[in-house]
Amino acid sequence: MADQTVISDRDDRAAGAKPQLRVLLAGPRGFCAGVDRAIRVVEEALRQYGAPVYVRHEIVHNRTVVEALEAQGAIFVEELDEVPPDGHVVFSAHGVPKSVPAEAERRNLLYLDATCPLVSKVHREAERHYAGGGPDTRHILMIGHAGHPEVIGTMGQLPPGAVTLVQDAEEARSVAPADPMHLAFITQTTLSVDDTAEIVDILRTRFPHIEGPKREDICYATTNRQEAVKAIAPGCDLVIVIGSPNSSNSQRLREVAERSGAPRALLVPKLADLDWSALEGVRTLGITAGASAPEALVQEMVTALAGTYALEIEERTVRKEDVIFKLPAPLG
Repeated sequence: MADQTVISDRDDRAAGAKPQLRVLLAGPRGFCAGVDRAIRVVEEALRQYGAPVYVRHEIVHNRTVVEALEAQGAIFVEELDEVPPDGHVVFSAHGVPKSVPAEAERRNLLYLDATCPLVSKVHREAERHYAGGGPDTRHILMIGHAGHPEVIGTMGQLPPGAVTLVQDAEEARSVAPADPMHLAFITQTTLSVDDTAEIVDILRTRFPHIEGPKREDICYATTNRQEAVKAIAPGCDLVIVIGSPNSSNSQRLREVAERSGAPRALLVPKLADLDWSALEGVRTLGITAGASAPEALVQEMVTALAGTYALEIEERTVRKEDVIFKLPAPLG
């Protein structure tokens, strides 16, 4: 602890000794089953069909992963019009609107859907609530972040106007559906568990007849990683979340760390992006990684820290994960 330190870090360095640093590694962290599956889809497609294989949008939100797949022959594009007529294309783990596979079929492209099965579950829930637009149709409130690919993909499963996006508690208090008696809600899978619970409570209070998912939409990996951060944050001077800025689940981990007692939390894509001055005065450092960040990035950071500090490393694992998703046909 800080009050037990006899000499400062600067004095340690002057004396030629490494300063002490306690590192708490949150577990679980890093890749989830959906991310692992999506990466395997691209790799297996490259193996079976040869390069290039086209991928619509980032397969997962992590530049290290994207660059590794590019080195193997994957070509990342924004839209299908960038894919040649004889191309093989993979849809990202976040899911796509129905218009995207429809366009691929119109062009006779061979496409592989790497959508996470837990995101696909939300798609099916939305379709069940919509009920084909018949008399049992419920208007759907989707809790999520505007512009996120998963939200775009989920809302794109249904006709325009069938889904209203609710981004926060304020919008939950103000949303005014035409028929409050026929409502349902679904959620993005990578949200803050606590924020989402608050929004759901508001919606259930305002609309007692609203129907929710039979099982929670926020995925197991998001929940587990947030619980793991809550377990380490109170004892840390700083928490580093390894993950990309456009990764929703990584951003939520940073927020959860600060709300759970860490004085500071930083989102760091990779070691090269670490501002070492942020470690000044830190005695206990927490480290975790978003669900799209490879474990190699964590180990790279720990190795670099060991070059400067005398590390005391402790793993704090709140839950074991053994989920595995099969590859989609025709790869499986």
